[in-house]
Amino acid sequence: MNTKLKCLLLDDELPGLTYLKMLCEQIHEVEIVKTYNNPEKLLADIPNLDFDLLISDIEMPGMDGLHLAELLDNKLVIFCTAYKDYAADAFNIDAVDYITKPVKLERLQKAISKAYERFHKPDAAKKFIQLNTDKGKTLLYFNQIVYIKTAVSDSRDKTVLLTDGSFLNLKNVKFDTLLHELPDADFCRVNKKEIVAVKAIKFFNHNEIVLHHLEKNDKNSTLILSETYRSDFLKKVKI
Repeated sequence: MNTKLKCLLLDDELPGLTYLKMLCEQIHEVEIVKTYNNPEKLLADIPNLDFDLLISDIEMPGMDGLHLAELLDNKLVIFCTAYKDYAADAFNIDAVDYITKPVKLERLQKAISKAYERFHKPDAAKKFIQLNTDKGKTLLYFNQIVYIKTAVSDSRDKTVLLTDGSFLNLKNVKFDTLLHELPDADFCRVNKKEIVAVKAIKFFNHNEIVLHHLEKNDKNSTLILSETYRSDFLKKVKI
């Protein structure tokens, strides 16, 4: 039984494509099906290709890698790009990982291992947790969370900001319980009173995190990054 991931490689720059192929040949979890330096040619060939994973550049002539990935049906995607600016967009379309060039073998191995695990255990990953709110039970979907903070009215409760701008009030739940249930790679505690979704982050510095979410005054939401949680946070967002 072949348990390797069948992989396509895409980069419009031939030296980069050759280098990526050389790295992949050193990783036993993948089998390279075909390499491309033209995204539109790859898209045209899709009906005749048997593959599980696409490793792709983003900025390319004709069609960018993000658009291409959105056109693929249930395929795993890892982005390798010279730019950090597209990270949030990549994770919004459920990319497995986002690597900035120059690509290192160890970093690529880590990304492919994540893809391998997701491919072979697609149903093992939970997508939501059931929790009590002030209005009854809810199914809190991980991809709808922007941040979770201690409720103002009662420190035993937690307030969740959702991607649609609405709030949920979770009753009598501890941060440790939430962190145990939330996907570790996608969420991080940033201070004593707040957990943030990694994909919700727009900017950050040593002491502050700025989110994509806009408040009513059209200013971006901000969170304090405390010293206690800084090291763990930096590991989570390391590119």
